[in-house]
Amino acid sequence: MSDDHQPRHLNGHQPAQQRLGVVTEGSFNGGLTVRLNGRHDTEGLRVGSFVVLEGRDNLYFSLITDMRLRVTDQALASHPPPIDSPFVSRALAGTHTFATVEVRPNLMLEEKDNLTATSRPAPARNIPMHFAALRSATEADFDLVFGEVSLTRFALGTPPTMDIPIPIDLEELVTRSNGIFGQSGSGKSVLTRLLLFGLIKSRLAAPLVFDMHSEYARQSRDDPSILGLVDLFGSQQVRVFSLDETDTRARSVLINPEQIQPGDIELLRDELNLRETFAAVSHQLWQSFRHKWLARLMAMSPDDLADYCKETGVHQGAAEALKQKLALIADKPYIKAQASVDWIDDILTLLQRGTAVIIQFGKYDDMLDYMLVANIVSRRIHERYTEIVARDEAANQLIEHKRIVIVLEEAHKFLKPEAARQTIFGKIAREMRKYAVTLLVVDQRPSDIDPEVLSQIGTRITGPLTDPHDIDAVLTGVSDRNQMRGMLATLQPKQECLIVGHAVPMPIMLRTRPYDAHDLREELKRDGWSITLDPQERRRRLQPVKTDLFG
Repeated sequence: MSDDHQPRHLNGHQPAQQRLGVVTEGSFNGGLTVRLNGRHDTEGLRVGSFVVLEGRDNLYFSLITDMRLRVTDQALASHPPPIDSPFVSRALAGTHTFATVEVRPNLMLEEKDNLTATSRPAPARNIPMHFAALRSATEADFDLVFGEVSLTRFALGTPPTMDIPIPIDLEELVTRSNGIFGQSGSGKSVLTRLLLFGLIKSRLAAPLVFDMHSEYARQSRDDPSILGLVDLFGSQQVRVFSLDETDTRARSVLINPEQIQPGDIELLRDELNLRETFAAVSHQLWQSFRHKWLARLMAMSPDDLADYCKETGVHQGAAEALKQKLALIADKPYIKAQASVDWIDDILTLLQRGTAVIIQFGKYDDMLDYMLVANIVSRRIHERYTEIVARDEAANQLIEHKRIVIVLEEAHKFLKPEAARQTIFGKIAREMRKYAVTLLVVDQRPSDIDPEVLSQIGTRITGPLTDPHDIDAVLTGVSDRNQMRGMLATLQPKQECLIVGHAVPMPIMLRTRPYDAHDLREELKRDGWSITLDPQERRRRLQPVKTDLFG
């Protein structure tokens, strides 16, 4: 909220508001019970709604966490009136029957009658007294708590019952690793696209996206109205690399066997069905041949392998089994002995300049390819970036390096408890701010992610989840877990999410904004973006499009 923007109803000019009820009991830790006015019923409210309690001196910004129906005479519960008598129901309402809602104050604004332009809500430290009034939140309340939309405050959606854009703080977001969670079909890819759009537009961080199903770079084949990031920003701001050599619009990715280390294979234990002896055999091969370990193993004849095992004490059966399984990797068309490693250095250079990078997998879109390439690239990017930052710190050079956000789909495959402590992704999640490289994990099975990694996730954007273990996992370390669990249960199957964490001042339920091409392009213009298109892109945009492209 700008300093000169002062909501009128917060500074002595309060119009009549829709009063929902008054506080009757409760506690700071357990929440407050509000008895609804007789003219309001539970069908007009929703769990998770943003509401305001008006205390004597303070305002308390809260969420409805539960609803309850009550009677003053238990005989009514034992012998309810005829359901076909609306007159009796109306006569009883508000006297013998009533409803309550549970609210939990998250933030408070002190001295509501003496506000200044710099007054801001702070975490709730107390609760209002009996009969404090509860009302629905207004646009000014949302503005005061969540701030106005700006270049660094990106509107991800609106409250489910109101058409008010709610921004998330991208400056807070990029300082930590974050997560987008939800069951299959709940809209995770749309949320990810929107968040990437906001990050690129803000120039606060450079995303490195491992795009398993080629969803983020260009226009969707299934729905032409969904434009890719290249369509929106142009190929100078978003660069595309691809393992698929038939993709003429992307730079080819070829991996030299010398870029593969035993740790990269360790991550593929399940996909390759590796034995427990893998670690010992691969470690010995690395000690013997260093970066050429894979090429030398693949080149060994049966006799050569037998001689090597006798010389080093490696179990021959284990070495033979390992060679057979690693052939699945060594024979991949994108792994070539003559391949240059310069493309990874080029990716790092682009990221340091603030250019987004998308690595597509094309026809190589199974989990083995995805995990192998993502691990190799992320490890080298992280190593190089930490070297650069450490060098500058040693030289007392206060250089602010561009933040890198690594976007990882199917994240539980990389961050299982047994793997997270060894892989580069677990290390990145734990280091958080230290070297300006963070994760954006996208996953439908958060219960399979290491709890220590989940505890480091700064902001969680969660769509519908049905598995109790996944719900418990995504709420790891979150206060008021029971209340948050209830809110998750009320989310619509698509286009709704719950946001909890550092990027929002308090938890909030949102209806995801449409990924509308026209609106996104207009937003780029308002924020001063001038998109430069390459000739191929310009020709494609000039081609006739379907009439419903812009919705």
